[in-house]
Formats: sequence, C-alpha cells, structure tokens
Amino acid sequence: MPRACKTMKDQLIHGIAPYRPKKGEKYMNDAQLEHFRKILLSWKAELMGEVERTVHHMRDDASNFPDPSDRATQESEFGLELRTRDRERKLLKKINAALERINDGSYGYCEETGEEIGLERLQARPVATLSVEAQQHREMAERQYRDRTTR
Repeated sequence: MPRACKTMKDQLIHGIAPYRPKKGEKYMNDAQLEHFRKILLSWKAELMGEVERTVHHMRDDASNFPDPSDRATQESEFGLELRTRDRERKLLKKINAALERINDGSYGYCEETGEEIGLERLQARPVATLSVEAQQHREMAERQYRDRTTR
C-alpha cells in the first residue's frame, strides 16, 4: 500500500517534529519558545558541521595540479563551496539574532508591526522577522523602487 505524501505540518524541521499548539494556548509561551530554540540550535549545529566539512575538504583536497584545466576546475569548485559557506555565514547571523530575540522576548513578533508572525510561518522560516503581510509590503516596495531606478 503506497504511503500518503507528508504535508508540511508532518515534516521534521531540522530533525524536530513540528509544534502542535493546544487549544487556547498563549502565543509564544515557554513551550513554543523552547521548540523554536531547539530548531534554531539544531539548524546552527548542522551549518557549523558543514563549515567543518568544508575546512577539512579544502585542506585535504587542495592540490597543485600541473594541468591548468584541473587547477581551474578545483578553484571553481572551491569558489562555489566558499560562496555557499558565505550564504550560510549570513544565515548563522540570522539564527543567532533569532536566538537573541527568544532570549529578549521579541521572537515571533513582526519587527515592523509588532503583530504575531504566526507558528506556521515560523516553522517554515524560523528566522522570520516579519509577518507575511509586512514581508509582502516590503517586497512590493522594493520592486517599485527597483522599477523607478531602472528607468
């Protein structure tokens, strides 16, 4: 018998089961904050593991190939890996900022409006700082600004 496809609500988030709110539960209570702290710390550990693997890979695989094509291929691969790590470095900053927001009590609330971001959005994007509406508004404003500057 074929298995049913898992929905977003059933998928693990960095190895952690999604939070299931109880009826009448207060938003961003201790259990929810601890849930997101676990997700963020797990995600951070995954990224730090990738950094370690990259360092070892680049150290162990760095060769001075006599063939310029082989050397160029290796440099291209290392460049791609370093760009990926740079994106992850920026993501680590966002994770650390989210952990700080958990500590100061502002996690889960929109930076612009102060409204709840929502559990589903945070489970999809644990480092989110804006509600869906505020994010859409920001993206629309960026598009309008970009359109004006390209004319």
